[in-house]
Amino acid sequence: MFFRLFLILLIVPVIEIYLIIKVGQVIGGAATVAILLFMSLTGAWLIRHQGGRVLGQIRDELSQGRLPAAQLLDGALIFIGGVLLTTPGFFTDFLGIFFLIPATRRFIKLWLGLWLQNKISRGGFVVRRHF
Repeated sequence: MFFRLFLILLIVPVIEIYLIIKVGQVIGGAATVAILLFMSLTGAWLIRHQGGRVLGQIRDELSQGRLPAAQLLDGALIFIGGVLLTTPGFFTDFLGIFFLIPATRRFIKLWLGLWLQNKISRGGFVVRRHF
C-alpha cells in the first residue's frame, strides 16, 4: 500500500508538469494559465453547487429517519474532487471535475460497489470487534 501511494505521489506531478509544458508550447503560457484558472473556478462552482445539493439531501434523509449512505458517499466523492481541483494541473483538474459531475459520479459509485463486493467475496475485509 505504501509503495502504491509513493508511486502515485511520484508519477502524478511528473504527468502534471509534462502536460503543462506541452499545452504551454502549443497555446502559450498565458492561455495555459487562463485555462487552468478557468478549470479551477468551474470546479469551485461545481463543488459549491453539488456539495450544497448533497448536504440538503443528507438533511432530508436524516429528518425522515433514514441513513443517508448514498448521499454520504456522494459527499466524500465531491470532497475528493475538490481536493484534486486544488492541485494545479490538467490531469488532476480533469479527475476532480470527473468526481464532481453527477453522471460520472454514478460510474465511480458503481465501480466502488463492484470493487467492494469483490473484496468482501474474497475475504479481503476482516471485521474485528474489541469489547
